[in-house]
Amino acid sequence: MRISTRSRYGMRLMLALGINENKKPVFLKDIAQSEGISEKYLSQIVIPLKARGVISSFRGAHGGYLLGKPASQIRLRDIIEPLEGDFCLVDCVKSSDICDKWEECATRDIWNEMSSLLLNYMDEFTLEDLIKKHRFKH
Repeated sequence: MRISTRSRYGMRLMLALGINENKKPVFLKDIAQSEGISEKYLSQIVIPLKARGVISSFRGAHGGYLLGKPASQIRLRDIIEPLEGDFCLVDCVKSSDICDKWEECATRDIWNEMSSLLLNYMDEFTLEDLIKKHRFKH
């Protein structure tokens, strides 16, 4: 499994919003420029993050983007899952209809456990944790 560029850029977008010191809405073009990411690409990433409630947008001259809730309440899973989709590593884990060896398959249990570990790991960390790591490095 690989995390897509979409998720990596989504994390950078969320970090940029999270470290926004003045707490005023930030224009997407400014984040795109500072992160070296296409504004058009970021505008596509914003859509599922807004739907998840982790980003809020404001129109007008003083418009832009802010976090939709406190960084301490945004889990990494809340950022990555809407951008990647289902985190099931193997299709047979989410549906027994995929494989006729579903009940007897020992590897299915491994895939299921690996999927759960990944999801649990992403639930352990918040955007606030990521912001702290960023500040420590700068």
